[in-house]
Amino acid sequence: MVTANEIEILLVEDNPDDVELTLRALRKHNLANNVQVVRDGAEALEFIFCTGAYAGRDINHKPRVIFLDLKLPKVDGLEVLRKVKSDERTKTIPVVVLTSSHEERDVVESYKLGINSYITKPVDFDKFVLAVKELGFYWLLLNKPPR
Repeated sequence: MVTANEIEILLVEDNPDDVELTLRALRKHNLANNVQVVRDGAEALEFIFCTGAYAGRDINHKPRVIFLDLKLPKVDGLEVLRKVKSDERTKTIPVVVLTSSHEERDVVESYKLGINSYITKPVDFDKFVLAVKELGFYWLLLNKPPR
């Protein structure tokens, strides 16, 4: 388990198969050292805003990127996104929607709320691994976030 200060990727995903595929793709390319997985929107908000089970976490230790599914139990991904992007403490965290939704309204609403990228999960395993690898490389190695 990594400490809260080391989190680079917050993966918000309820599907255990997609969690495993994502982690496997990140590990394969040495990008999975500091990943925190949360399984629903409510847990994501607790982690991000340091409440509930994560009350001891320092909100100043933000993930470098959030990979966010939209179709989540308890609190949906759009509501998570809305809360993250409307709070001064968290609005600069890059958010990549990584979802199976092809619905145009989800794409439009996600961009209106301030996402940095919208990726539809490929069904093919090799394409999924490639997409996750490229996301990891870009957001962890190439992108320069604000301090």
